[in-house]
Amino acid sequence: MRNSIVKRISARAGLAAGVGGAAAAALLVAACSSSGSSSSSAAPASSSPAGAASSSASASTGASGSGTAVIKTASSSGGTFLIDGSGRAVYLWAKDTGGTSACTGACAGAWPPVTASGTVTASGAAKASDLGTITRSDGTKQVTYDGHPLYYFSGDSGPGTATGQGSDGFGAKWWLVAPTGSDVTASVSALTASSSSGSGASAPAAPAPSSQSAGGGWS
Repeated sequence: MRNSIVKRISARAGLAAGVGGAAAAALLVAACSSSGSSSSSAAPASSSPAGAASSSASASTGASGSGTAVIKTASSSGGTFLIDGSGRAVYLWAKDTGGTSACTGACAGAWPPVTASGTVTASGAAKASDLGTITRSDGTKQVTYDGHPLYYFSGDSGPGTATGQGSDGFGAKWWLVAPTGSDVTASVSALTASSSSGSGASAPAAPAPSSQSAGGGWS
């Protein structure tokens, strides 16, 4: 009789131990699973600052602006007109009215606005009193002269070319700009940049442009 009771107690203890062991194993698996989930969710958090820094750097680069702009003059057989500090021709667009720019989208891709995030200064025969800026829809500051927003032409290869002269792209004429603020409608040839001191002295004449420039060259 006693032996029977002992065997029953032993069987129950073994069963309890088995259940306890299974419960302990389940708890261990749950703990491991929780630990793994916590680890995997932490990974994006650790990479987040790097992504934020990258976005910040991109924004900073995009907001660097064009700095200080200089508008000066160059002369040719067609008259005297405005160029920027590096010698690139600048244009006005006959479609612009009221001191605002009507050139956006594809137009601005072909005729990039002359922009500046700092001061705009005049040199040569250009008049400082005629210089100004307007704010474009994207927030950039576009340089104006006598109320005309100024543009470059993407077809110009750089200083020494003015291939946009007389173009009627996007529905209206594009002209070089005289120091008086009026448009220059004459054709241009080899040009001479005015002295930066504004004394009226001229730099040596540039060589005649090649046929590819189609708009004159200057130094």
